[in-house]
Amino acid sequence: MVIAVNDVRSNPNEQIAHAVSVLKRSERLQDVFDAICTGGKKPKTVSQLMAKTGKSQVVILQLGGRLADQQLVHKTKVGKETAYAKDRYLASKRATIHRLIKDPKKLAKLPTKYSPRGSGGVVRIVVPGAKIRIKELHVDDFDQFVKIKKMRPTSAPKISERAFKDGVLKLIGSTGKFQDWGGEPNDLYTTKLRYKGKRRAMAFAFKGPGTKGELTPRKLGKNGDQIQRLFLAPAEIFVVQYHDAIGQSVVEQVQAFASLNSVKEGRKIFYCVIDGDDTNRLIMAYPKQFNLR
Repeated sequence: MVIAVNDVRSNPNEQIAHAVSVLKRSERLQDVFDAICTGGKKPKTVSQLMAKTGKSQVVILQLGGRLADQQLVHKTKVGKETAYAKDRYLASKRATIHRLIKDPKKLAKLPTKYSPRGSGGVVRIVVPGAKIRIKELHVDDFDQFVKIKKMRPTSAPKISERAFKDGVLKLIGSTGKFQDWGGEPNDLYTTKLRYKGKRRAMAFAFKGPGTKGELTPRKLGKNGDQIQRLFLAPAEIFVVQYHDAIGQSVVEQVQAFASLNSVKEGRKIFYCVIDGDDTNRLIMAYPKQFNLR
């Protein structure tokens, strides 16, 4: 039996916003989500989803598992085969979810308990004596990564964390070594990456294939405090990169520390989360820099 865990009467907009935040970074996730949500009430088996989407068994299990972990669908069994059942509320809001994915401005105006209203992708929350100004960026937004805009979600060979960092250094045009600015020794602090033609101080936190499963705060540093230490850097833009799915709790923690820095420094703070899909797109957009050929 599949039991829904979403209390849609108390937080319907939060459920929609969460679905958008999970699905917006991956067209493959959207395809599998749609395949599960269309049709009748019966759960869709992996083999049925393979036939419907044209994707392999491994891909269906990976993406279906990610959707289930994020509570967008329900994982179950049909006979001995893994299957996925739609969440009836989110399935009924599928058109709204897709509309908000395509129009971030409308998403920013969606009222929720945690972000009453916003505009233009910038969250502004007035507190006594201060204004929080943060903005989410995407890997496509950086000038030296421009080729990624032509890349659809794709698979890429797994490369080590060191190889990925070296590739980023080459793209940035840095000849130095990774700086130790008080976070993990191999994290990167640079002023050479450009956003909208302007060089900006940026701090990166990288997590490679040595870390398994969805990224959660407790997997970031020995004490789960890597994000906190990331935001100690004297930067304007903060980036967290991982080779697989990034949990909502990580994004929320990044947003929280960005808000604190914004209040403390009295300026807009930018943040960027690069998940496995965007990591693969970047690698395949620049195979030479990542030593693939």
